[in-house]
Amino acid sequence: MIKARGLERLFRRKGRNGGEVHAVKGVDLDVEAGELVGFLGPNGAGKTTTLRMLTTLLKPTAGQATVAGLDLLADPLGVRKRIGYVAQGGGTAPESKVVEEIELQGRLYRMSRADALARGAVLSEQLDLAGLDQRLTKTLSGGQRRRLDIALGLIHSPGLVFLDEPSTGLDPQSRANLWQHIHRLRSEHGVTVFLTTHYLDEADALSDRLIVIDDGRIVAEGTPDSLKARVSGDGVSVEVAPESAAEAAEVAGRLTGAHELSVVDGSVRFRVPRGDTAMPELLRALDARGITMTALQVTRPTLDDVFLTLTGRSLRDAEQGTPETAEKEPSHVA
Repeated sequence: MIKARGLERLFRRKGRNGGEVHAVKGVDLDVEAGELVGFLGPNGAGKTTTLRMLTTLLKPTAGQATVAGLDLLADPLGVRKRIGYVAQGGGTAPESKVVEEIELQGRLYRMSRADALARGAVLSEQLDLAGLDQRLTKTLSGGQRRRLDIALGLIHSPGLVFLDEPSTGLDPQSRANLWQHIHRLRSEHGVTVFLTTHYLDEADALSDRLIVIDDGRIVAEGTPDSLKARVSGDGVSVEVAPESAAEAAEVAGRLTGAHELSVVDGSVRFRVPRGDTAMPELLRALDARGITMTALQVTRPTLDDVFLTLTGRSLRDAEQGTPETAEKEPSHVA
C-alpha cells in the first residue's frame, strides 16, 4: 500500500543566516495492505515531514514512492483520491452542523449529495455518531469530534488512511473508545492505517508493526514485541536489608546473563534475559545464604525503554522549532 525509497526533504531557512536543514534523509518505507502501522519519532526527527510527503502535502526533494498503488510524484491527485488523511488539529467549522461537514467533505470528492449523506450515515453508525447529525460541531465532546474527523477522512471509502496523533487531548475513556474504532477500521473493514502518535501505550496497543524515525532516518522497525526484545532483558529489583545488599548483589551477579548490576542502599537492581525463569534460582540462592528479601519486582521492557535505547532521548522531548512543524497542514486531503 505504501512503498517509498530514498525519500528526502531539504528546507532552506530564510534570512541572512539561512542555510539548509536536511529534515528527512533517505527514508525507505514498506506498508502492506491491511496493516496498522505506528510511526514514531521525537519532535524534529522527520516524522511530520515524512507524513506530509506521503499525503502529497509536501513535495519530496529526492526519492520516489507509490502510495495506494499510484506514483506520488507523477499522480498526486490520484493519490489524494485514494487516501484519507486526518490531521492532529482537526478541521471542522465550529458553527457547522455535523451533517453539513459530512456533506461538504463528500462533495469535495465529487460525490452526489445523496451518496455523501448515505455514506455519512453508515460511518456515523460505525463510529458512534448516530443521532448527532443536527448538532453543531462545537457542542461535541473531544472524542466525538475526533470520531467525526475520522468519518470525514473515510467519506470516500479510501483503502488507506493516515491518522496524525488521533487521540491527542482526549481523556482516558475517550482514548480507549477511539482505539476500539481504529482497530475496527483494520479488522472489520480492511482499511490500511498509518498512525503517528506520541503515546507509547497507544502505539503498543494498536500497531501490528512500528517504524521508528530519528534524525531523518529510519532507525528501527518491527512488531512491538520484537522491538522490546532488542532491549537487553527484563529489569529486576530486589529489596533486602542494607547490610545484606552487597551479598545479595553477589548472588544476583551469578545468575545466567545478569548484567547492569547496581546497589543503592538495600535495593539491588540488574537485568537478566528472562526474569520469570531467573527468579526461582535467585530465591533459592538468597534463602541458602539466609538473606531475607522484603520486596521483589520484575519489569518487562517497554516501548519507552526501546525508544531511549534507539534514540538516546525521550519521545516527549520539547519542540525545538524544527522545519517540520513550521507550516500548518490542512486537516483532510481532498
